[in-house]
Amino acid sequence: MKRILLSIIIFFFMFTSLVLAKVNINTASEEELASLPHIGTVKAKNIVSYRESQGKFTSVEDLLKVKGIGPKILEKIKADICVGKDCK
Repeated sequence: MKRILLSIIIFFFMFTSLVLAKVNINTASEEELASLPHIGTVKAKNIVSYRESQGKFTSVEDLLKVKGIGPKILEKIKADICVGKDCK
C-alpha cells in the first residue's frame, strides 16, 4: 500500500511540474507553440517565422509584433510563456 501511495505522489509531482512549465517562445517548436491556448497552428507558424526572420524575442510583449497576436491573446497566454532568464 505504501508503494502505491508513493507512486501516486511521485506521479502527481512529475505531472504538476510538466503542466506548470512555461513555453520558451525563443526555442519552442511550432507544435509546442500550437499547444498554447488561443494559438493554434497558423499563429504558431507566424511566431516561428517572425523569430527566424527578426531574431529572438527579448520580452513576451514582442509577440505583439507577430501577425495574429494582439493584446487579448497575449494576456491569455502570458502566464504560459517566457523568454530568456524568465524561463528558469
